[in-house]
Amino acid sequence: MSRFILTGFSDEASMDIDIQLDVLQENGVNYMEIRGVNDKNVADLTIEEAREIKRKLGKRGVGVSAIGSPIGKIKITDPFEPHLEKFKHVLKLSKIFHTKYIRMFSFFIPEGDNPDNYREEVIRRWKMFLDAAKNYDVILLHENEKSIYGDIPRRCLELTEALKCPQFKLIFDFANFVQCDVKDLMEAYNLLKSEIVYLHIKDALYEGHKVVPAGYGDGQILKILREVKKTSYEGFLSLEPHLGNFKGFAELEQGDVSEGLEDSGPAKFNVAANALRDLLKRL
Repeated sequence: MSRFILTGFSDEASMDIDIQLDVLQENGVNYMEIRGVNDKNVADLTIEEAREIKRKLGKRGVGVSAIGSPIGKIKITDPFEPHLEKFKHVLKLSKIFHTKYIRMFSFFIPEGDNPDNYREEVIRRWKMFLDAAKNYDVILLHENEKSIYGDIPRRCLELTEALKCPQFKLIFDFANFVQCDVKDLMEAYNLLKSEIVYLHIKDALYEGHKVVPAGYGDGQILKILREVKKTSYEGFLSLEPHLGNFKGFAELEQGDVSEGLEDSGPAKFNVAANALRDLLKRL
C-alpha cells in the first residue's frame, strides 16, 4: 500500500521564507519543494544563505522534499559549461538541505524543430549531469515540461532507457502533459510508472491549457492516484498551484507571460491544498 506525503512550491504563496513557512504549517504540510526564497532562485543561493534558510526550516520543523532547480531549463543551443557549473553548486545545496531529490529538465527545443533531432545532445548533457552527481546521495528528477525534449511520455521513457541510471528518475506532472495535449494520461502513467518516484499536483484544461485546482481539469488526477495507491509508492505529492502570476513566474515559463493574471498568494495556495485534500478523501 502506498503512502502520500504532502509538499509544495511554497514560493507561490510568497517569496518571503517566513510567510512560506506560515502557509505550509497552516495547511499541515511539513515539507517544501524549495525554489524561490527571499527574492532569489534556490540555485542562486550562496552556501551561507542556504545554511541560514536550513536553520530557519529546522526551527519550524519543515523539511525539504526536493530542490526545485531550474537546471536543464535553458535552450539546447545555449552554452552548456556554465550551466553544468551551476548544477554542481546545486549538488552542494542538496547536502545542506538534506534532500535526495533535485528537480531538473531536458532543455528547451527551438520552436518549430523536431525534438528528436536533439536526442543525442540531450543525452550527452544528461550523462554529464549524472557524472557530476555520482558521488552525491541524490536522485535527479526529470520533470515533463512544455517545449523541452522530454515533454511527452515517449521521450521521457527514451531518456530513462538511454541513461539506464538509478540516479535518474521521473516526476509525473499532470498539467504539463495536458498542456502538451497528451490525450490519455492514464496510458502515460502506465508507460512510465516504473520510473516515477515523485508527483507534481497541478491540473489543467485541454481547451486553452489553463491551470486549475486538482480535480477540476483534464489531468485524470483522481483516477491515476487510485492506481498509484495500489502500488508500493511511498513518496511526495508536490503542490504546484500555478493559479495566478507570482514573482519568479516569468523565469519558469518560456516566452511571454500572460498579462492580467492576479498575483498568487497564501489564499490561492490554500485553494490548491484544499482541492488536493478533497481528492485524497475520495480515495
